[in-house]
Amino acid sequence: MGPSAPAAPAASAEGRAGQPYRVMVVDDSAVIRGLLTRALETDPQVQVVASVSDGRMALNALKRYDIEVTVLDIEMPVMDGLTALPQLIAAKPDLKVIMASTLTRRNADISMRALAAGAADYVTKPGSSALTTADDFKRELVGQVKALGEARRRAAGGALPARPAPNTPAARPSSPRPITLRSDAGAPFEALAIGSSTGGPQALFRLLSGLKGRIAGPIFITQHMPPTFTTILAEHITRSTGWPAAEAVDHETVRPGRAYIAPGDYHMVVEGTAGGDKTVRLSKEPPENFCRPSVDPMLRSLARLYGRRLTCVILTGMGQDGLKGGQAVAAAGGTMLAQDEATSIVWGMPGAVAHAGLCSAVLPIGEIAPYLCKLAMRPAA
Repeated sequence: MGPSAPAAPAASAEGRAGQPYRVMVVDDSAVIRGLLTRALETDPQVQVVASVSDGRMALNALKRYDIEVTVLDIEMPVMDGLTALPQLIAAKPDLKVIMASTLTRRNADISMRALAAGAADYVTKPGSSALTTADDFKRELVGQVKALGEARRRAAGGALPARPAPNTPAARPSSPRPITLRSDAGAPFEALAIGSSTGGPQALFRLLSGLKGRIAGPIFITQHMPPTFTTILAEHITRSTGWPAAEAVDHETVRPGRAYIAPGDYHMVVEGTAGGDKTVRLSKEPPENFCRPSVDPMLRSLARLYGRRLTCVILTGMGQDGLKGGQAVAAAGGTMLAQDEATSIVWGMPGAVAHAGLCSAVLPIGEIAPYLCKLAMRPAA
């Protein structure tokens, strides 16, 4: 099945004033393409301008259509998603690509490789029979497309769609204010917390690579991901950065020099014990900020335990998860850092804490590890 809309001139690539975000859906199943298209176009800010069945057709469509965001299936005949991805990005470097796959270990591993190769995000597809009723999936996909479309247009100086749609996670805080920095804790930290979402794996790999052997840890990480994906994330962190990383296990004792990943579909918090140890707890408490795992519960628990000896970094991601937890960190005397807008895939989460005045620094991703190392090397107060 070929592209489904008339070609738009290349001159409009940054979006005409008030025009919807222009999306291409790539999937070998015509049923899935139709369901995805209908789900996306329930939002007036989104328009599916092309619908194709394999990677080769996607490359051809990219030459003919004004496309800003692509939803790209992994498993397809002729040319699969992982093969097509670098060619799509080479043809249009500012294209935002969301990888789509079913929830299997193999697809989770391929999705992680795709993120390292330049994909902006991923989404896990329910089966075609369940897709018609999968409201959470539809909300997530629409939110991702809009967040990535907004980030792309802002970077290019293009006009955003005129009609905002309510009830989806915002790509950035509304009514942004000038950023005011606060003083850091003035002491070395005993624990590092990291929150991330869209674009987070790429940022995590770069950040943690710069920290290996230079801080003692422990490190607690909440990355918005489903089950299986967090298992693969931990394996990729260990392999690519040298940090011993694993999904956290309920009731395990916290040890220095390790990275604890919140498992998909579980909040991760840390509690103190009567003997002075610190213990990881996992919970199925309701989602916060549409997310489980969520950054906020992790930060609240760590702020109570570590106080001013906690440093927290909020990396790229859509929405505002981490804002309320970051307020708890700041109130306890801890230090907050945020990734800057220029190096974030989506400046929602880091932008929220930055504009709230919670951060001691807002830095490009490449400067966060050196900054943390300086904090860690301070003499004890």
